[in-house]
Amino acid sequence: MTEDTSPKIPAKIAVRDEGRNMVLEYDAGETAELRAEYLRAESPSAEVKGHAGVGGELPTGKRHVKITAVKPVGHYAVAIHFDDGHDSGIYTWEYLRHLYRQEKRLWPEYQKKLQELGKGREPDVQVIRLVDPSAS
Repeated sequence: MTEDTSPKIPAKIAVRDEGRNMVLEYDAGETAELRAEYLRAESPSAEVKGHAGVGGELPTGKRHVKITAVKPVGHYAVAIHFDDGHDSGIYTWEYLRHLYRQEKRLWPEYQKKLQELGKGREPDVQVIRLVDPSAS
């Protein structure tokens, strides 16, 4: 007997927790929950992964990122839009399953890369000092 290698297409996709999580529900009752921050960090976009694996920029400061929309792309994928403006990643059904299955390996690798670059998951915060010109 050969194994079915066709992509498992979710029967339902739900965005929960005010955009912090995406849940994929499959016909057999299987569910896969993926955090928005993880999906953003592992975006398959050229911005993140580069072109043909060359280049790309590691997303930093995405701890609080939220999903604002999930839009179908044909019958093979979805485009996930995030509240930081990122919307160019096309997540195929295979890639979403890969992310779900490999999260225990990929998430620590991402955190290690952040640490090596001296970056973090928290957004950069700029402190601006406002000065009242009439107070002189």
